[in-house]
Amino acid sequence: MRSTRATTTLHPTSTTGKGIVRFAAPPLGDLRWQAPHPPTLNRSSTISASEYGPICPQSPNGGSAAPPAYGDEDCLFLNVWAPPNAEGLPVLVWIHGGGYGQGSSQQDLSYIINENGNNFVGVAIQYRLGAFGFLSSDEVFRNGVVNAGILDQTFALKWVQTYIHLFGGNPTKVTISGESAGGGSVMLQTMAYGGSLGTELFQNAFSSSPYLPMQFKYGDWIPSQSYYAFAIAAGCFGGAAYGYETKGTTIFDCLVGKDTQTLQNASFYASASANFGIWGFLPVTDGVLVQDLPSRQLTEERVNGQRLLIGNNAEEGAPFVQQNVTTEADLITWLQLTFPMFTNSDIAKVLLYYPSSNASTNLNADEYATNGYTGATAVNESAVGTGQQQRANNIYAETTFVCPSYWMAEAFSNPPRVSYKYQYSVLPALHGTDVSAYFGPPSPQQGPDFSRAFMHIVGNFVTMNDPSISPAIANGASSSSSNSSTYSNSSTTSNSATAWPPFAIYAPYQLNLNQTGGTEISVETIGDKNSTIYVGPGLQNDFSLVNAYTWEGGRGYRCDFWKSVGVIVPE
Repeated sequence: MRSTRATTTLHPTSTTGKGIVRFAAPPLGDLRWQAPHPPTLNRSSTISASEYGPICPQSPNGGSAAPPAYGDEDCLFLNVWAPPNAEGLPVLVWIHGGGYGQGSSQQDLSYIINENGNNFVGVAIQYRLGAFGFLSSDEVFRNGVVNAGILDQTFALKWVQTYIHLFGGNPTKVTISGESAGGGSVMLQTMAYGGSLGTELFQNAFSSSPYLPMQFKYGDWIPSQSYYAFAIAAGCFGGAAYGYETKGTTIFDCLVGKDTQTLQNASFYASASANFGIWGFLPVTDGVLVQDLPSRQLTEERVNGQRLLIGNNAEEGAPFVQQNVTTEADLITWLQLTFPMFTNSDIAKVLLYYPSSNASTNLNADEYATNGYTGATAVNESAVGTGQQQRANNIYAETTFVCPSYWMAEAFSNPPRVSYKYQYSVLPALHGTDVSAYFGPPSPQQGPDFSRAFMHIVGNFVTMNDPSISPAIANGASSSSSNSSTYSNSSTTSNSATAWPPFAIYAPYQLNLNQTGGTEISVETIGDKNSTIYVGPGLQNDFSLVNAYTWEGGRGYRCDFWKSVGVIVPE
């Protein structure tokens, strides 16, 4: 393969070139639902860096009213951002999120690379999504592979090991990263093959809001039902009595022979018909690549990689929970739907771990952000919900995004491994709102000091294996030092982010990334709900070191509860 460093820039101030590369053969026809293969096309031609490759076919989450979003099955491309004259630089690999059903590699990495002095190379990868990447059943397992999308990611990481030196990258200094399903993918890559890969594919992992939906075994009832729903929608389930199409071929063979648009429509409708907020096609336990439940394997510290930067947002759950939970009876109904394997006793335990003094939600109650360690907690109060509704929001947040971040931090907490944990708390701190802070351009509620600090936290982790940043960057141009509670422009005033301690069971510290100051405004956040945020000028960094276990009324202990019921969640 011949590669040339790209000269096309992504925006006028960028000094970083971008290249686009086919890393695997088009997964069409007989290669559908098979492990990725090396490409045979364009092996000796220079590829234009002026645009992104085609996105993969997209599938929505349950309850979506959006029309189908079409993609191209020939989508296994990656993008490379290489600074001029790069040589032997560390590498950041980005795995996009989107519930394993949506998204693409079209994330501009040049802002964070430029802000860090062009001292690392960036790579953003694509992988098969929806039914194309995560179709699962006994028949798929026998005739092809399950978790095809995760295998695509692993294949791309192998490409990085082989070819990134041609772009000035160092394959021995790779950090994999991702947010939401991308963060969940990072988690699964750290668990890949039972944690037997060590540092073969990467040394560091950065996972933001790692998405952990219910993870079933590949042939369980739920993934099998999704398989049959997909087959019916594609016209491959004609003989109901035997499970075969009328032409006599197997369901799998029939699906392999269908045209792309038929399969895209089938993936879309099968996924959209799932319960609200749930994605129809998801990673499964296959016994090979994904060998166990994360809640169990992470506890056993069977992981790949050596260092971890892991975080969650203050309000992860609200976008994925219907905002109509007003009474405890509503909450119980929602719990029964969300956790179908729970008995009444299991639900009673959940209510015990998430107590509420209100019989119903006061629709006129004030909504405000908790401070994490005194007063009201996230169990009952946030900037977007109160009472029973917030109980549901927080239960979903902790079991799906927050607790996996705790379990990952714990899995990397013993030498020779090391982990660093944080929470992103800038209002409204909803799921996904952190990405613009570390990749830019920042949103109005993310001050320039904050975004710069977050970019350097990630950059220092990639280049120096430690997310600690200098006092000048931590404090910003006019920030308040959370350690001294005084305003300072000093480049030497200490800040919690300047000496970030590793996470440990006996000292479970996390860095709370927040701001003070700014101008208060009201914006629409969830549905037709308005919430308060603060915008500049006047925003100042407010970073503080807190106990992650006692945080938000004992969040660490609630995560231990979810770990104990992992088999019946399952997760």
